[in-house]
Amino acid sequence: MRVWKKSLPFLRNKYILALLVFFIWIMFFDQNNLVDRYMSQRHIRQLEKDKLYFRERIKQDSTRMNELRTNNDNLEKFAREQYLMKRENEEIFIIEIEN
Repeated sequence: MRVWKKSLPFLRNKYILALLVFFIWIMFFDQNNLVDRYMSQRHIRQLEKDKLYFRERIKQDSTRMNELRTNNDNLEKFAREQYLMKRENEEIFIIEIEN
């Protein structure tokens, strides 16, 4: 008991004790606790990164769509590469390279 009194004298002060209890309450138990706020902020940052990625992706896809609508050669190239379409009397060989 004597060690407890000597090692933590600041806990005998009721104001510091009240502040410590308040801090612990805000940190972990409150509805808007700091841990949940941190996790929410992290989630928001990730969503903002995703938003930037998808906006860039939309821009790329829009330019690609415009190219496909305006040029038939690009449309044929896209159909051959993506959907493996072919002309009559033509064979397609698919070679898969494993890394």
